[in-house]
Amino acid sequence: MQRGTVLPVVAAQWALWTFVVVNVVIVEALFLTAGTGKNGTLTVAKFFGLHAALLMLFQLLLVARVPWLDRRIGMDRLTVWHRWVGFTLLWTLLTHATLVVLGYARLDGASMPTTFLALSGVPASLLGMLAAALVVLIAVVSTRSLRRRLRYETWHGLHLLLYPAIGLSFVHQLLETTTFSASGFAQFYWWAMWLLAFGAFVAGRFVVPVWRNSYHRFRVAAVVPESDTVVSVYVTGHRLDRLPARAGQFSIWRFPGHNHWWLANPFSLSAAPDGRSLRLTARAVGTASAGLRQLAVGTRVFMEGPYGAFTSLHRTRPGALLIAGGVGITPIRALLEEHPAGDVVVLYRVRSADDAVLVDEVRELLAGRGGRLHLLTGPTAAGARPFEPDNLQALVSDIVERDVYVCGPPAMTSAVLGALRTLNVPNRQVHAEKFSLA
Repeated sequence: MQRGTVLPVVAAQWALWTFVVVNVVIVEALFLTAGTGKNGTLTVAKFFGLHAALLMLFQLLLVARVPWLDRRIGMDRLTVWHRWVGFTLLWTLLTHATLVVLGYARLDGASMPTTFLALSGVPASLLGMLAAALVVLIAVVSTRSLRRRLRYETWHGLHLLLYPAIGLSFVHQLLETTTFSASGFAQFYWWAMWLLAFGAFVAGRFVVPVWRNSYHRFRVAAVVPESDTVVSVYVTGHRLDRLPARAGQFSIWRFPGHNHWWLANPFSLSAAPDGRSLRLTARAVGTASAGLRQLAVGTRVFMEGPYGAFTSLHRTRPGALLIAGGVGITPIRALLEEHPAGDVVVLYRVRSADDAVLVDEVRELLAGRGGRLHLLTGPTAAGARPFEPDNLQALVSDIVERDVYVCGPPAMTSAVLGALRTLNVPNRQVHAEKFSLA
């Protein structure tokens, strides 16, 4: 990529922020032209209500898995933004609800508890209350302290309550006629936004995955143990050359009939797609991944994806440094296939040489591209700290002139990113992605 060229991630972020700002301006204009309530408190309550509706729409769009955004920004960043928008939505909704009760209490000269009970008998208000209660529940179970104590399946099931909450909020808006029908433009705008958000969500999360699996008919072609704890699964299907997959991406995999439907795992592609098969390589760390070794050839596979921005689309420099930790070698190994012959260095961090899965394939790919491999072994507790800034620069002296791709355990990735900041490696040259569902 030539200097001065706008990076794909920057273009996507600008597009997203422009979309946000334009819609905030429109909502502000709608409020100024038709936001007056029955008293000052209810007017302010309407202000927060309109912005809560807009935040809900943003929530849907951020997790709709829009391909153009996902390939440029990455599901991990979009999910983090979804989380923070969610907490902003929580406080906006609570403020809106509190001001509504306070405003009507002042209007009627009644206490807030009495007003709250009276409003719960009004259909529009009751639906809004139910939506707010569901959002509060989701926010509570999404706090880090509680989230860590819950099984993923439990948390995910509770988190899905967000969508009934959004549905209740939509009906609440319809019944609050001043929100939707203050003017012809207001009515057009709200309907267009809700249809856009719901349409993108339904298409990205349901229609496209169902169609893609129906068309490609994914099945297990082979199961190859790579070590005592790591296994590769080869997946074939119909017309895989039409699947928009790239090296470095991951998919969410399900194996119906082998595991329960709700057991899904995000596994990276460990080989560049060749139009004939896909390969995932996983370490046995949970119920679903541990059972991959027993998969029978011909087992039906349900795949969502591919997803992710950890690809060569974001390369900015001719030279590259690829840093992997443990099974994080899988997308790194796939990226090597797409990297042109030239200056590429791989740092592969493992506890011992026996843990270095796919290392022979990495060596072979590097030999064909004139690259070099540093296999970094030894327990961190024993003093092996290759990702300290000085140690990292000693391994790769021209690190600031390279694109750096990082994939590994969270602690390792954080250490590497911290070292890169200390070494003043430009942010545009640093590429890291968290492969996780939550």
